[in-house]
Amino acid sequence: MQLRGKTVGILVGPGYEDLEFWVPYMRMIEEGANVQVIASKKGVAYPSKSGGLTAEGDVAAGEVTAGQLDALLVPGGWAPDKLRRDPNILQLVREMNAQGKILGFICHAGWVAASAGICKGKRATGSAGIKDDMENAGATWADEPAFRDGNLVWGRVVADIPDFCRELVKALSQ
Repeated sequence: MQLRGKTVGILVGPGYEDLEFWVPYMRMIEEGANVQVIASKKGVAYPSKSGGLTAEGDVAAGEVTAGQLDALLVPGGWAPDKLRRDPNILQLVREMNAQGKILGFICHAGWVAASAGICKGKRATGSAGIKDDMENAGATWADEPAFRDGNLVWGRVVADIPDFCRELVKALSQ
């Protein structure tokens, strides 16, 4: 229970990657964190990429501040392409980054980081499909399962979720 007393937000939107959402969500709870699901709209049941599961936002992005969170996680799938269009989500990511709080990105989630303008000079990873986008946003691409660069925790793909979760727990435990 290394994360007792920590509040972790996790973003959700249409087409989120099931495992990249649910495994870190459950891992944070397993470690004792209070987890809040954050979405563009509260109370909407968002379908996963596979269509098999839904997740509902506990709070809308415009109703939460960086001061209320210790970390913010962004799962991949197709949701990041929608989430990065929400100015409230981008503002929350920028505020979290400015405060040096932990931000976790896996797979296609780097699109949110790129749109928030927080990648310049950082190492990043994710799905190979976003490599050009991340480099164009000023990041240095690293084809590694998971790692931390300052307050940013990166995971590559579904197969790397265990490494990503270990990096998140380690970062939040310090």
